[in-house]
Amino acid sequence: MPRLKKATKEDIQVIKEAFLENFNDAVTELNYRNDYELLIAIILSAQCTDKRVNIITPALFEKYPSVYELADANLEDVKELLKTCSFFNNKSKNIIKMAQSVIADFDGKIPHNQKELIKLAGVGNKTANVFMIEFEGANLMAVDTHVFRVSHRLGLSYEKTVEKTEAELVKKLKDDLHIFHQAMVLFGRYTCKALSPECDKCLFPHVCKTQKSFKPQ
Repeated sequence: MPRLKKATKEDIQVIKEAFLENFNDAVTELNYRNDYELLIAIILSAQCTDKRVNIITPALFEKYPSVYELADANLEDVKELLKTCSFFNNKSKNIIKMAQSVIADFDGKIPHNQKELIKLAGVGNKTANVFMIEFEGANLMAVDTHVFRVSHRLGLSYEKTVEKTEAELVKKLKDDLHIFHQAMVLFGRYTCKALSPECDKCLFPHVCKTQKSFKPQ
């Protein structure tokens, strides 16, 4: 198999300009009204579609409108509300523990700091970064399956792990990372799809290195 070419500086500039022009105002497709709802929606969205999360969360937020109600929730009740979500058993436990930690360690207020967020149950580096990108417009990169695939197809990174891919994207894209994250998520979800990518709708077909799909190891 021939060695894939990396994106040149000129390629990267083309990619950045196209994303900034087409996705400048892009935001998450998760529905939320405050930081509490956003954090839970992001936790639930791991290996689950945003569409499914948006179906589940209204009843969850109605019954548990803040960390205080959720911290005292019955685990089986929460599981019942989340049962159509992937990994609902673990996610149910995690969001209750998260709420308890927010009350115990942060006076009931969701922390808006990446390092503090990852101390919460169910919140890893990606979840914390997505929260900060969406709520604060932070200059961070979060690599989900879409970002991983798009960045590899465009030659922005050929790293095999999410962590190393994130580091390379930060290094190459530098600024406006919150926009590039949202852009790659939406571009990957609707155009540069894993199966049957719609290459006729590509923003930069002359830059793309391959239609092959990539998965992190």
